[in-house]
Amino acid sequence: MSTSIAGNRPVSSQEQTSSPGDRRVRIAGRREAAEGVVELTLVPAETADGPFEAWEPGAHIDLVLPSGTVRQYSLCGPGERSDEYVVAVLREADGRGGSAEVHDRLTEGSLVSIRGPRNHFRLAEADRYLFLAGGIGVTPILAMVRRAAAAGTPWTLIYGGRTRSSMAYTAELSELAASSGGEVALVPQDELGHPDFAAAFADLPEGTAVYACGPEPMLQAAETLSETLLPVGTLHLERFGAKPVPDGERTDTDTDTSFEVELARSARTLTVPADRRLIDVVREVVPQVPFSCEEGYCGSCETAVLDGTPDHRDQVLTPEERDSNETMMICVGRCLSRKLVLDL
Repeated sequence: MSTSIAGNRPVSSQEQTSSPGDRRVRIAGRREAAEGVVELTLVPAETADGPFEAWEPGAHIDLVLPSGTVRQYSLCGPGERSDEYVVAVLREADGRGGSAEVHDRLTEGSLVSIRGPRNHFRLAEADRYLFLAGGIGVTPILAMVRRAAAAGTPWTLIYGGRTRSSMAYTAELSELAASSGGEVALVPQDELGHPDFAAAFADLPEGTAVYACGPEPMLQAAETLSETLLPVGTLHLERFGAKPVPDGERTDTDTDTSFEVELARSARTLTVPADRRLIDVVREVVPQVPFSCEEGYCGSCETAVLDGTPDHRDQVLTPEERDSNETMMICVGRCLSRKLVLDL
């Protein structure tokens, strides 16, 4: 099983300085994709800026809002287009204000900045796919469905939501199913209750890869069922926030120790005390280093490791990526060796 984070991620509202990777974009289109969901089409602010970076299904961008708040949103538009990015934003009634700022302040013509794209939820090749989407979690899944349909790979989507009117992209998904031979099961909770993942997993043909994105209860249900019904490595998840820590697992930092961090590009070596975070020490020298959630699940602060052994505490990297020690999330990560050397 692999895990990543996406959708309308709740992140820090702390204002940030500009990052070298920021790119100015203009909102060229805005429409209501469903009840409470607004779709934004982003284009380069200036024609001379050139096309956007190519991306693959599962990728997301950081949207730097006028207030300085940063949010991560999955790219859900046509992947072959380099002249625009498309994201869809759910208004979070209990959020920290980022989605409200998008809904209330961003209009056609507004200028904002983006970072990325980045991708820790890549669609691997498979004989067939089962996609599970819940609410706004349909955004990365939509791009994956498009890719599977274009490739002629058999696919099935089980898509749940609070109400039919709150479920975005249902018409497009139905059209994709009709044109490619895929299957879409829409499960509005007020009409049909919760999706039956147990039945879907029990009848799964060999060689099927399962990709799921949605609210935490949905993903926990999928994880639990996968442990007994699916082969190891079949299920791939993308979360909206940090995974809850099970009772009994260590959550304190009493055993943390100090270590040194060398910032290669800045030619500085700093001490990270046991009671301070690596990112806080780094930002004293490199204040523009990107960050967002500060809890190790959004991927904004991913930093290349040139030497040393990171203590990975994030929920973004796969086991293979952790073993490679090529990058780390410096908002939560620490060091298992005497010193870390970072590409900063």
